Amino acid sequence: MKIDAIENLPKHKIIEFFKLHWGCPEMVISSGVYDCSTLDGFTVINEEDEIIGLITYIIKDNECEIISLDSIEEGKGIGSSLVQEVESLAIKKKCRLLKLITTNDNLLALRFYQKRGFMLSKILINAVQKARKLKPEIPLIGNDGIPIRDEIELIKKLN
Repeated sequence: MKIDAIENLPKHKIIEFFKLHWGCPEMVISSGVYDCSTLDGFTVINEEDEIIGLITYIIKDNECEIISLDSIEEGKGIGSSLVQEVESLAIKKKCRLLKLITTNDNLLALRFYQKRGFMLSKILINAVQKARKLKPEIPLIGNDGIPIRDEIELIKKLN
C-alpha cells in the first residue's frame, strides 16, 4: 500500500473525491468550517489511479485534529494506515494530542477509533443542528436510521 501526501495529487482529483463522497469539499464541525481539498493530508491510490483512501488534518497549538477520513475499500487496513501516518507526523511535529470529531450515528467510526487507542472525550449535544445552519445538506438521519444530532470528540494522547 502506497501512501502519498495529498499535495502530490492534482487538486481537481481531490475536489472530485470529496464531491463524490461528501457532496462537497466543505466540512462543518464544531471546531470550524474547513475546505478539505485545501488541507494537509495523505492518500492511498489503487492500480487504476483512483483514490481509495484519504485523510485530512490540521495542526494547531500542539494538537493534531483529523478532519476527514475515508476508506473506500474497508477491511484492508487503508484507514488504519492513514491514521498511523497522521499520528507519526503529529509525533514528529511534537503534538501532544491527536483528536477528531464524529457524529453520534457513526458507530463504525466510534468502534474504529477506540480500537486504535482513542478515548471518548466530549459529547457536544445538538452540535449538528448548529452545523446545518452553515451546511443545510447535512442529513437528518444517518447510519442505521439514527438521527444525526450530536458530535463526539475522541482523543489520543501522544508520547
